Amino acid sequence: MDEHLDRSRSFIDIVPDEAWASTAGLDDQYEAVVDKAYGKVDNIMAIHSLNPAGLAAHNALYISAMTGTKTLRKVEREMIAYVVSLENRCHY
Repeated sequence: MDEHLDRSRSFIDIVPDEAWASTAGLDDQYEAVVDKAYGKVDNIMAIHSLNPAGLAAHNALYISAMTGTKTLRKVEREMIAYVVSLENRCHY
């Protein structure tokens, strides 16, 4: 599996986007996590590529956090996420 590792986008070994289709456990998750606007998997999701179960759990948590409340509109949830990211000095 080392031949598929990509160290150019993070300090953590990841499976590059082009290898997800041929990697068991990632092949069925690619469409759910790829950033449709850029055609790439964001680093925050790609770092889980060596642990597909962890990737699925992270994505489920993200979906729950961003859609799991009826009291906030999507734009409000996105704004909260944006402000938290700024405070944490994270570009996501």
